Amino acid sequence: MRQAFLLFLALSLAAGAVEAQDKFQRKSGLWEVKRTSTRTSEQTRVYQMCIDQASDNALRQLAEGMRNERCDTNKVARNGDKLVVDAVCRLGRTGSKATTHAVVTGKFDTAYKIESTSTFDPPMQGKAQGNTVMEAKWTGPCKADQRPGDVILPNGVKMNVAADDKAAPNTDKAPSKHGEGSAGQSHKGGGYVPPGTK
Repeated sequence: MRQAFLLFLALSLAAGAVEAQDKFQRKSGLWEVKRTSTRTSEQTRVYQMCIDQASDNALRQLAEGMRNERCDTNKVARNGDKLVVDAVCRLGRTGSKATTHAVVTGKFDTAYKIESTSTFDPPMQGKAQGNTVMEAKWTGPCKADQRPGDVILPNGVKMNVAADDKAAPNTDKAPSKHGEGSAGQSHKGGGYVPPGTK
């Protein structure tokens, strides 16, 4: 899973924590997440996530740990029926600073949408600003060949963020060896547990 996706997911989890006063719990089963970004030339990317309560907590804490490590600022506020997230985070190997304003709508137990605008300093891939839309919806039970924690990437590759020891390091691999170590320590320390959004 790409860092930008996981970090973007982490911002939505922060919003979910406010919504649920403690933590939100997505409905067990198969979730489809569509992500479209103007930051790259890629088409809409579709992810699938098979979750239960345990794996959702695992993915949430993985993203939360990443957010705590990379985001200097993370504020969440309610505006009517919307949740507004403002964050300043570091992305990728370059350490580019992303200043993001995101608006979250919908219901976390069935379907929700996150619309965000980010500025990058220095620019990433030649772009100083980008818009991202992430839509997540519950589609039904997990498929027969899926287990809780499975994330199916757009290229068809499957990883399990809840059970595979290598999942956290591989996911957080981009920045540096130090970043990988942080993820690993979080996992071993018992505080590791998500989402894997939404």
